[in-house]
Amino acid sequence: MSLEELKQWLTVKHMLDMLVQYRSLGVIPGIVLPMSEAFLPFLPLFVFVMANAAAFGLWKGFFISWLGTSAGSLLVFFLVRKIGRQRFFSFLHRHPTIRRMMHWIERRGFGPLFLLLCFPFTPSAAVNVVAGLSGIAVQQYVLAVLLGKMVMVFMISFIGYDVEALIRQPLRAIFAAIAIFLLWYIGKKVEQRFAVHDGK
Repeated sequence: MSLEELKQWLTVKHMLDMLVQYRSLGVIPGIVLPMSEAFLPFLPLFVFVMANAAAFGLWKGFFISWLGTSAGSLLVFFLVRKIGRQRFFSFLHRHPTIRRMMHWIERRGFGPLFLLLCFPFTPSAAVNVVAGLSGIAVQQYVLAVLLGKMVMVFMISFIGYDVEALIRQPLRAIFAAIAIFLLWYIGKKVEQRFAVHDGK
């Protein structure tokens, strides 16, 4: 599959059609899609969340997406914590950038992680891996993931629960685009602010 074909496949409309096609499987595809993003970070989480909201309704779609993306993040975290400290992965601990991120997470704890995970364009896959390698308490990370993902998924679900309205009402589509851009921009600013403070 070429990059162009992949882009055409990873759209809200195509995901929505797929969820309808596999309706007999119930909520399983809706959970698996956002869960897979934790292992394959190039996949567009916001597309999966919007498709779930459109297919299942705002609240049910929100819960399905939240369950999937939270489960994926925690699976990566526990997997890395289980095997990431073995000798084979020692190169990760020696990498300067990863060491800085590990120390940042250990020092800052719940608050900054929660804020970073509230935004859909934070590289959460990297955060999950580094958190698993770090010494952060499991309870802290689980709480940050569950609450941060809850905020993020609800914001995207609210934008995407009526996809057809985005087509019928251009102003709504413009509002959705602006909201997504603001989420991205604010998330980057928060990330940069923490990085600056960490460097002091």
